[in-house]
Amino acid sequence: MQPTKALELTGENYTQLMHAVVARVVDFIEHINTHPIDLTHEADPVFLRGMIEPAPETGTAFAGLLDFIFDKASKESLNPTSPGFLGYVPGGGLLHAGMADVISNALNRYVGVAAVAPAFVQMEANVIRWFCDIIGYPSTARGFLTSGGSMASLSALITARHVNLGEDFLGGVIYVSDQVHHCVNKAALLAGFPRANIRALPCDANYRLDPARVKATIDADRARGLTPFMLVGSAGTTNTGAVDPLQALHKLAKQEGLWFHVDGAYGGFFCMTARGRQKLAGIEKADSVVLDPHKTLFLPYGTGALLVHEGKHLKSTHSSVGDYMPPMQDDDAFVDFCELSPELTRPFRGLRVWLPIKMHGLATFRAYLDEKLDLAQWIESKINAMPALEVVAPAELSILGFTVTARGKSLDERNAQSRQVLTYINKKNRIHLTATTAKGVYIIRIAISVFRTHRDRMEMLVEDLEEALEVLGF
Repeated sequence: MQPTKALELTGENYTQLMHAVVARVVDFIEHINTHPIDLTHEADPVFLRGMIEPAPETGTAFAGLLDFIFDKASKESLNPTSPGFLGYVPGGGLLHAGMADVISNALNRYVGVAAVAPAFVQMEANVIRWFCDIIGYPSTARGFLTSGGSMASLSALITARHVNLGEDFLGGVIYVSDQVHHCVNKAALLAGFPRANIRALPCDANYRLDPARVKATIDADRARGLTPFMLVGSAGTTNTGAVDPLQALHKLAKQEGLWFHVDGAYGGFFCMTARGRQKLAGIEKADSVVLDPHKTLFLPYGTGALLVHEGKHLKSTHSSVGDYMPPMQDDDAFVDFCELSPELTRPFRGLRVWLPIKMHGLATFRAYLDEKLDLAQWIESKINAMPALEVVAPAELSILGFTVTARGKSLDERNAQSRQVLTYINKKNRIHLTATTAKGVYIIRIAISVFRTHRDRMEMLVEDLEEALEVLGF
């Protein structure tokens, strides 16, 4: 039987494929300012149903597949790489990281255990150390990169469960705000906690968790024979961008013997800036912190991180052995990521972070984050100057929320008019905003986190808002 060589392309073949990919990617990036932001409302259901297909027995020409990806499939989506995308919490997706992925996938090194690829593991360990330094964590801290904040939150919660509760954990109670990211609640359920043991407490008028309310709830739970064990604060909520009083929450957690976790997926990297460090004071005292480099470090989706103040807790929670495994590290200066995280087989995520930071340095990223803070303050001042609109969630970092003014309107009328404004803005397709609901109020969100977003795009938003208000008669 003759061996097949179909998957073993020549150097010339690979060069042709790479040139074709680069040409399409560069064309996309060079025209990013003119690409529509939202084509989902034009999605063709016939085309989408036609995509349901069995696996092919024979191959298709690469050029035709590229055409399908770039000219058809990518058009049926939102475009969060656009400088006008101000919805959710986008990062823009640095292409540098895509180049790193090509390299890491081609080399295909295993980085779950240091003995197999020690230099690459150390590069990723350096990335974690950089993140710890940004947050203000001590040398005892450890962490790992994940696919995103959801998986990082799950590991954080399981680590807190292991450290504070052990195996008898069903009486453990978790305290969060009603503005916390839903992945925290989901993590609690996946970690085996009863839904009734998740205390989602009402926030104050500024959408922040109230330490006094937390304290009263803890006391009531202890009186019922339950075991409070974890308190979660937000370093910038997804809903409104609110920053919880981290210093006060940490003090309460320590007094009550609770694990203090901070969801910094959106806001944590603002610690690189002077203003962000001031706003997020107390984050450095948390037992664990989640970060999402694919948000405010501008990397592509699939890049999250968990940091733990005392790294030994990660190892005691996640360590496992197998006879087929190579020896693990005894030296605390080095790390085996399979000993700190749920994954044994894992991609070399570190390179997609390491390469952009080494190319540009943290000072460049800091400057971009400072610009986003400036833009948020600028657009907030412009909205405040429009009598028909009011800011209901001021920008603490780079997210803010506004509505049509409430004067003389019922809540339903106000919410309906805010929806009309959002629809008008998004149909213009120069800016894309999203909305949320808090305390019954429909809030239009502005999330400034794409690295390509600059003052010119914010000026477009002001123009579109003024036009919307005039056309709609508000």
